[in-house]
Parts: sequence; C-alpha cells; structure tokens
Amino acid sequence: MSKRLRIVAGIALATGLLVSVSPAQAQVETGPWTSYSPSFNVQERGCGNVSNLTFQLTCSTASGDQRAERRYATYTGGTRQFEGSFRITSLGGTRISLKQTFREAPTAGPFWMLAVERGGRLYAVHGGTTIATGATVGATVRVNTVHNTATEHRTYINGSRAHTYASSGTSFYDKFGAYRTSSGQGPATVTWSNIRFWRK
Repeated sequence: MSKRLRIVAGIALATGLLVSVSPAQAQVETGPWTSYSPSFNVQERGCGNVSNLTFQLTCSTASGDQRAERRYATYTGGTRQFEGSFRITSLGGTRISLKQTFREAPTAGPFWMLAVERGGRLYAVHGGTTIATGATVGATVRVNTVHNTATEHRTYINGSRAHTYASSGTSFYDKFGAYRTSSGQGPATVTWSNIRFWRK
C-alpha cells in the first residue's frame, strides 16, 4: 500500500472510530439528554403488515382497524424526545397516520397524531392543522417530538419546530408506522429509519 493510501485509510479509520465512540446527541433542543432504548411490541391489524422497519397497509378498505405499527413502552413524567425518519415508498390511499403519542390508562387513547395526505401534506389529526408539506413519495422526512408530559408536546420536522400542543398528565407512549385514520384508507407503504429516544 502506498504512503498516500495508508494516510487515507488511517483518516477513514480514525473518522470511523470517532463516529462509533461519540455519544449520541439529540437533534433538537438543549440538553442534557440521556439516550435510552425502550422496548416495543409490533401491532398488525386488518391488512397491516410489518417487516422490520417497513410498514404496509395492503388494502384500500376505508373502515375497520387497519394498522401496522410499533408500540413502545410507557413513559411516566419528565421530558422525552423521539427521533425517526420516514420515507413513503407508495401511497395509493390518503390520510395515513405515521407517528402517534398515546395516553396510557386511566384516560387511554390517542393524544397526538401526525398523518399524511396524498400530495404530501403533514397534519395534526386532532384539529387538522397543517404541520408541513413535501412528504411526498420518495422523500425522507425527519420527525422529532419533545414531550414534557406536564406542559406541552412539541413537533419538529427536519429540525424546524412545526407544532406545539398543550399536555397534562403523566403516562404516555410512542407509536409509529402506518395507521388508517378514521377518514383515511390505504394502500400505503412507509419505511422508518434512525429511530432514537432520549429523556431528561
């Protein structure tokens, strides 16, 4: 190996080592943040299908429970941050929920839901507020949610704060994948990547 190639290889190796040993940093808001890895369950209902981080609704049914999701462990109190990137690889339907924050019992149910319409509009299911545009087939979109359970839930799209929602309560959990909203229908295929969680 030539001296030049050895230098290049050494730089590449050093860079790789630096990447591998550097602590994971949250993409949005100041810390200190502590990364953690909550457990999850896979949920497949109706025509939903999950294969690792690819989530499919294979039918165009406009009724019933059609979902393909990961449901993460409940968190209680404090501030939590979720980060993940999604890419819609096909969307024959519309109004598909991609990311959700749910309340745990005793007031169980959806607290905040991010959905997409055909054409790429991202919106909050409760209230219908437009959160962003450009979530078209083939585009990669990064989502961060920062949730102070006692005060508010903040949503960032590609690093920019896009939505704030008041919060009260203690116990919640994260979900993501592909889920038919009450006014939506498939088919849809969504691939998620770079899933990370932090708390403080």
